[in-house]
Amino acid sequence: MNDRLAPGGCDSLALESVRGIAAYQTGKPIAELSRETGISEADIVKLASNENPLGMSPSAIAAAAGALGELARYPDGAGFDLKAALSAKFTLHPSQIVLGNGSNDVLDIVGRVFLGPGSSAVYSQHAFAVYGLVCQTVGATRIEVPARDYGHDLDAMRAAIRPDTRVVWIANPNNPTGTLLAPDAVREFIFSLPEHVVAVLDEAYTEYLEPSQRSDSLAWVNEHPRLLVTRTLAKIYGLAGLRVGFGVGAPVLIDLCNRVRQPFNVNSIALAAAVAALGDDDFVARSAAANREGMAQMRAGLDALGVPYIPSAANFVAVEVGDAATVNAGLLKHGVIVRPVAGYGMPRHLRVSIGLPHENQRFLDVLATLLGRAQN
Repeated sequence: MNDRLAPGGCDSLALESVRGIAAYQTGKPIAELSRETGISEADIVKLASNENPLGMSPSAIAAAAGALGELARYPDGAGFDLKAALSAKFTLHPSQIVLGNGSNDVLDIVGRVFLGPGSSAVYSQHAFAVYGLVCQTVGATRIEVPARDYGHDLDAMRAAIRPDTRVVWIANPNNPTGTLLAPDAVREFIFSLPEHVVAVLDEAYTEYLEPSQRSDSLAWVNEHPRLLVTRTLAKIYGLAGLRVGFGVGAPVLIDLCNRVRQPFNVNSIALAAAVAALGDDDFVARSAAANREGMAQMRAGLDALGVPYIPSAANFVAVEVGDAATVNAGLLKHGVIVRPVAGYGMPRHLRVSIGLPHENQRFLDVLATLLGRAQN
């Protein structure tokens, strides 16, 4: 029996803010589609979750394997080795770093530290869904600012700040649109925020940018006491299945985050793999090059089909296909998994991750069939 309908069920006992939440929808797993359709897992292409198609760094795989013998022990709750590696790579002090079970964990921590009933947070339309979920979970008011060309309208976001606003979320590049703000514009916006606001700059996809496109954001935390920059090792570093992320900010801000961070929130295998991954610059460079080539292939294919898309600076592209629900169902029947984004207010788009060349081509070929278009 449905617990919500059962006598004495717990639905009425839950917080009103929680009852109104729609659970976060992840990309469909390959195994699930295989069970549903009978298509073998080997014949399914997954371009739904912005994963690295090259997998993990060989050194990270070796480090993960080497950590297996210590799994009867709790991990290092302070993450000493990982913080040391991050400090060396990015010229930080360990006191400026909070570790997370993915950067989502760090975003959730921010909500629990700074938000609650009677406060508000500002974020852009079409921005990462977790911002709104965090606000709703803790009972804070969500202020979603209309996007400009599917990206952040910083002037409008600044104007939307209220006396009770405690957090402003900025995703750069943005997910799921892939739009990018210029470094100078991001810095000016952050440093113009009032003193009662914490700025959270989510840079999950920053490693896919060209050097000229990147913000020197990790250095900004030395100048701005209310800035938290979040990064992840799930994307270009390939550790999506291990869930490792981190936040960088002033020591006082980080201390507050660590007060509510769950103990041992990053497991031993993830800690070991992350240290190794951070040291494999060649793998990161190869991954970025593969993404550039794959993005060029995807754009050329979409242009040939006459299918519009949002120019993306990340490792995915939002493709405008019209009736996205129907097209997505057709893709699934052909063993191609992409990500519907109707929940982001984009019912005509599908978000497509950049995969290996044959995976990208498989998507383009099936899309052409479904739309009844020939590739030029």
